[in-house]
Amino acid sequence: MNKKLAVILAGILVSVFSMVTISEVQGDSMKIRLKVGDTVLTATLIDSATTRDFIYLLPLTLTLRDYAGTEKISDLPKRLSTENAPSGSDPSAGDITYYAPWGNLAIFYRDFGYSSGLVVLGKIDGGMEALNVPGSVRVTIELIK
Repeated sequence: MNKKLAVILAGILVSVFSMVTISEVQGDSMKIRLKVGDTVLTATLIDSATTRDFIYLLPLTLTLRDYAGTEKISDLPKRLSTENAPSGSDPSAGDITYYAPWGNLAIFYRDFGYSSGLVVLGKIDGGMEALNVPGSVRVTIELIK
């Protein structure tokens, strides 16, 4: 009986912790800051399991490398949840996405066609020019509190 009670209590604690953490993320904290050299961009994130997993990784400093002349990509320290995520998306310039098959972050500076496994996390509010440059860029991403 004590083992069952311990499992129930653990489940309740995990649920309570998740609700508190999720409510903090769902509030006004769904904005992030991206520092690219001397340029500071902001982005608005959507509420999803994938986005919450991404937020828990912040702050992050990544080297985004150019991919296909349309996006900057970087590996993440861990794979993100794709629970309840759509099977893919049709990204546009400014979209911040997670490409589940490779486990990487992809920020689009040009429109692109539908990609299976691509999950949109949010959109950059403006200033995409900082990413539309040849080669790699170093970026620091942090939650705006």
